[in-house]
Amino acid sequence: MEPLSEVIRLLRPRAVLFGAGFDASGEWGLSFRPRGDLLFCWIEQGECELLRPDCAPVRLQRGDFALIYTSTSFTLASDASVVPVDSETAVSATKKIRLTLGSGKRDPIILHAGKFLMHEANIDLLAGLMPRLVLIESSSVSSGRVRSLLSMTEEEARQPGPVSQFVIERLVELLLVEILRIDHFWRSDALTGLLAGLADAITRPALLAIHQDVAHPWTIDALAGICAVSRSTLAARFRAIMGMPPIAYLLRWRMALAKDELTQGARSIGEIAYAIGFQSSSAFTTSFTRMVGCSPKRYAQQARKTTTLA
Repeated sequence: MEPLSEVIRLLRPRAVLFGAGFDASGEWGLSFRPRGDLLFCWIEQGECELLRPDCAPVRLQRGDFALIYTSTSFTLASDASVVPVDSETAVSATKKIRLTLGSGKRDPIILHAGKFLMHEANIDLLAGLMPRLVLIESSSVSSGRVRSLLSMTEEEARQPGPVSQFVIERLVELLLVEILRIDHFWRSDALTGLLAGLADAITRPALLAIHQDVAHPWTIDALAGICAVSRSTLAARFRAIMGMPPIAYLLRWRMALAKDELTQGARSIGEIAYAIGFQSSSAFTTSFTRMVGCSPKRYAQQARKTTTLA
């Protein structure tokens, strides 16, 4: 399986808060706290400024779509001089997820928003995947596809039919894939983590090999041979882009797959161990406990308890 689609599968994204957003005019501003969420918004009418710490303002215009990873705070505003209202405080005060903002009637704007929720088991994968901002301008070829997928998802949620949940899950996965496969995005300096690794000529073959056969007893020498470079070159390049050595990434990915399997509860610990490349359940348990902080058995019990409470 292609690495990017694998990661999205483990994240199991769900789109929520359809109908959120705001109508505004005149002077207004709305700030968002750093929650580590993945928010999206698109402009039906008007324009506004997207303001982030240590970044140049971004002008969002009619038809633009923005995907914002809230690892830091950000503000949407009529202009940078406006003192913004905190979004959580505003929603709490009005008891509505769609707000009315601003003073005056000039420069009206209609903005729609929502949020992707990810499966908690592997939420840490998101930090290594997403840049802080993905902007799809209205003139982009991808813009129409993104809006179509959003419309289909919203319609399915509002008027559910047979297997609607399955349809919605696939549409949301497709939406994230569509956003992350934009041509200009892959050529930009915004790439981080796995995306940057897949875009690099040296690290890409190693990543593909790992994801295609995670159970294989990979060594740095074997991966370097696949990449047609020396082991020292691969090690240095992989660490520079991915933030860790290749074998450390392999182990991290094995643990991500294991957590997903344990959450689903369809396989025994022994079956999971062999499926991801461990020669014994004990070796897997030792490695899992060291990296995750609890044993596979305990992790599975906690996952079942969380699922039951939900």
